[in-house]
Amino acid sequence: MKNEQLSELIYQMLETERGGVQVYRAALRCVQNDDLKKEWEEYLEQTKKHEQVVLGLMEKLGLRPDKKTPGREVVHHIGESLVAAMEMARKQGPPEAAELVACECVVHAETKDHLNWELLHEAADKVKGEEKKALTEALEEVEEEEDEHLYHSQGWCRELWIDSLGLPAVLPPPEEEKEVKTAIGAARAKKARKEML
Repeated sequence: MKNEQLSELIYQMLETERGGVQVYRAALRCVQNDDLKKEWEEYLEQTKKHEQVVLGLMEKLGLRPDKKTPGREVVHHIGESLVAAMEMARKQGPPEAAELVACECVVHAETKDHLNWELLHEAADKVKGEEKKALTEALEEVEEEEDEHLYHSQGWCRELWIDSLGLPAVLPPPEEEKEVKTAIGAARAKKARKEML
């Protein structure tokens, strides 16, 4: 295990969660669908909690939350770019188009977020002692919610795009209806969408 790279991952995780809070706030300014609004409000609150979990993990591992790293700077820039994209869409296009852009931005943010937690899980399997305990406790608090955030957001994005094309869509998406929390469950939900139309 490269401890320096594990620290870098955790710094990026903090920046991803902080950026996620901003992404959800911007997305909520774009949302049109009431069910999606409710979901994003819930995810915003969970993302704020995830930020606190990462801060707690950093404290246990002796990492400084204010430390800047090149990777963290990149993650920060990407988060700002996603927010800027939503603001641009909100100002320049119809509300439905801004909602689609917001969905895509949420999926981008949640893809990185999900990857972070997946990588932390890999690291937790390899470390020992107090470090393993700290990583495992953080994962137990957050990982299932991160799975839901990604798979449900992908479903919303797909179905809202399908609807915008004038094709029959399943809203809320099957991932929501089936309470998907795994990649296999997401694949099954996507496949089942035709039966749900």
